[in-house]
Amino acid sequence: MVIGNGMIAKRFGSYGHNDQWLVFASGVSHSLSVSEEEFAREKTLLQSALEKHPGKTLVYFSTCSIYDPSLQHSAYVKHKLAMEELIRSTTPQFFIFRVSNPVGKTNNLHTVLNFFVEHIRTGTFFTVWKYASRNLIDIDDMYRICDHIMQSGLFRNQVVNVANPVNYPVTTIIAAIESHLEKTGHFSLSEQGNSPLIDTSAIQPLFGQLNIEFDQHYLEKLLRKYFPQI
Repeated sequence: MVIGNGMIAKRFGSYGHNDQWLVFASGVSHSLSVSEEEFAREKTLLQSALEKHPGKTLVYFSTCSIYDPSLQHSAYVKHKLAMEELIRSTTPQFFIFRVSNPVGKTNNLHTVLNFFVEHIRTGTFFTVWKYASRNLIDIDDMYRICDHIMQSGLFRNQVVNVANPVNYPVTTIIAAIESHLEKTGHFSLSEQGNSPLIDTSAIQPLFGQLNIEFDQHYLEKLLRKYFPQI
């Protein structure tokens, strides 16, 4: 079964009627959230799901923001680490996927590309962290990697990073969006930002098996796929 109704939950919809799995995709979706109410809601929902379905294998989506020096001490990251520990201490069968920034069709304007695309399209002013980088992965590639791991029983009862092996400087992302939309963004640069240091060595052998290419055109392909020119 699948719990959730967002982009990740929808992509894992094929597991919706599978009694073996409990795919929990109803977590806090905004990495800058400081809402204790949202964190408590996720914890309560997760505990309830585990109590109701003790025989299922849990799949939980955590975050690669854990590896970003500018975010690793945030309330959101602390919450996700607490959920990971809750799972490890109470659940006999699980997969925890620490995911970077999945890109897909979603109305959530807090995702990295959605935020920048929307601001550049509308000419809305925004501030850019000059030294920040972000890790982007196609939701379809993320799904294929996770699905393969689940079906093959790899990394059972472990935490595994699911991310692009390459980070993109935010300034590079913005330049790519401007070129794609043929519009100039209205923004200022702030002298701050860091890059997440994500170890993807565990899953890199899967890239070739699954024909996933994180090449120099990956960002461009994401924009063409999910953000058609208007």
